Amino acid sequence: MRSRLLACLAASMTVTTALTLQALPAHASPATSPAAVAVQDDLLDRLAAVPGLTVVSETQQSGYRFFVLSYTQPIDHKNPGKGTFQQRFTLLHRSTEAPVVLYTGGYGLAANPAPSRTEPTQLVDGNQVSVEHRFFRSSRPEPADWDDLTIWQEASDEHRIVQALKTIYSGKWIQTGASKGGMTSVYHRRFYPDDVDGVVAYVAPNDRVNPQDHAYDQFFAQVGPKDCRTAVEDVQREALKRRTAMVALLEQDAARNGYTFTRTLGSADRSFEMTVLDTAWAYWQYMSVADCASVPQKTATDAELYAWIDAVTFFGFYTDQGLDYYTPYYYQAATQLGWPDLRFPHLRGLTRYPGLYQPNSSIPAELRSRHDARAMLDVDQWVRTRSERMMFVYGENDPWSAERFAPSRRDSYLYVAPGANHGANIARLPETERAAATETLRRWAGVSPALRTAQAADLPLDDMLPDRRTR
Repeated sequence: MRSRLLACLAASMTVTTALTLQALPAHASPATSPAAVAVQDDLLDRLAAVPGLTVVSETQQSGYRFFVLSYTQPIDHKNPGKGTFQQRFTLLHRSTEAPVVLYTGGYGLAANPAPSRTEPTQLVDGNQVSVEHRFFRSSRPEPADWDDLTIWQEASDEHRIVQALKTIYSGKWIQTGASKGGMTSVYHRRFYPDDVDGVVAYVAPNDRVNPQDHAYDQFFAQVGPKDCRTAVEDVQREALKRRTAMVALLEQDAARNGYTFTRTLGSADRSFEMTVLDTAWAYWQYMSVADCASVPQKTATDAELYAWIDAVTFFGFYTDQGLDYYTPYYYQAATQLGWPDLRFPHLRGLTRYPGLYQPNSSIPAELRSRHDARAMLDVDQWVRTRSERMMFVYGENDPWSAERFAPSRRDSYLYVAPGANHGANIARLPETERAAATETLRRWAGVSPALRTAQAADLPLDDMLPDRRTR
C-alpha cells in the first residue's frame, strides 16, 4: 500500500511534500572570539551533562550548530529493567532562548543526517530536534521484541527527549510531522499533552476502523476529472489483463536488480498484483491533474505500460529488498495504525488474491499479527473532544486526506490545500488561510506575528517525506 510509504523519496522522485524541509547553507567557519567559544563550549557541556545523551558529531552551519545525538532509552518504558537501546536524533541549534520544533518523521533518519529545516522551523525561526522512530535503522533494540513497538512506547521516547532538552532550552515547543510523522506527533500529544505548546500535523491519516473505510472508496470515486480517474483505472485493468506478459517483465526486472519475493509477498505474481492495486493510490498521492495527459492509453505496449506503472508506483518496492526498511511501519499498521481497506470495484474478476491489500502481506510471516482498533479509537476520540492547540493540514487530492482527524474547538484548526496532494503544507493554502495558520503557529511559539528572516526566504527547499511510497 503506497500507503505506507507514508514517506520516503529514496527512489528520488521529485514531488511536492507535505512538510517542506529547507536546506541550510554549506559549512561556515566557527566563530573564533573568546566569547563565542565560551558560548559554544557551554552548549556542548550542557548536552554532554544530560544523563544518557551522547554527542556523536557536530558540524557548524551559517548561524546554526548541527549535532547528531544518541540517547539511552528503555526498551519498555513500563519495565525499565528489560534493558535499553540507543535512539538517534539530531539537533539544529540556533539559540537556547528560541522556540524548539520537535520533528517526528515516523521513520528513520538518514544514515548520515544533514541539517535542514521543516516549514514550522522556518516560520518561527527556531531550533529543531528531529527524532528517529524506534525500530527504524539503528534505533532498534537488540534483540528486538516487536511487542515493544507501540504508539505509546514511541511517545514515551519522545517525552524523555523533550524533558531532557528542556533543561537547556527555555523557549516554547512546537511538534510537527508529515504523514506517518504527523500521526506520530498526534500520538505524542495525546499521551503527553503538556510536553509541547502546539502541534502542526501535515497529511496525517486517521484510520479508525478498517472495515468502515468507505471514505477511501468515496475519495477514488470523485477525485480529479472523471476522464483522468478512468484513464488511471484503465491502466490497472489493462495491466491485470496482461498479467502473464507483465509478470514476465517483473521477473526480468528482478533478475537484473537482485529482487526476491520469498520473505514477504511470496511470489512475483503476488508482488505484481499488489503494485497494480497500489497504482491509483500512488498516482493521486504524488501526482496531479496536470499529469493526466501522461497516463498511457489501452493501446500502449506491454513495455510502455510496465514503464509507466514502474515510474508511478515502482515495481521494486513490493520485493523483499524494497519492503525491508518499512517492516516497522507495516507492523505498526497491522497491529495499531490501521490501513485503507479498499474494495477495488473496477478490478473485480481480474485479481487473484483476496485480502492481499493489507499490511500483513508486506512483512515476514513471523511478524504478522491481529489488528487492535482500540488505540486509534482512543486517539480519535481524544482529538475530537479534549485536544488543544492542534493544527491539521491536508491536501484536497491526497488519498491519505480522505480520513482526517477532526480537532476540537480548543484553539485547534483544520485546513485543506486546494488541488494539493500528499505534499500539502501551509505555503499551499489560500492566502487568507495561510496568513491565519502562520499567525497561529507563531502565537503558539511565542514569537512575533510579523517574524521574517531573510535567510529563510533565500534558501532552497528540499523534500521532507522519506519516500514517495510512504505516508
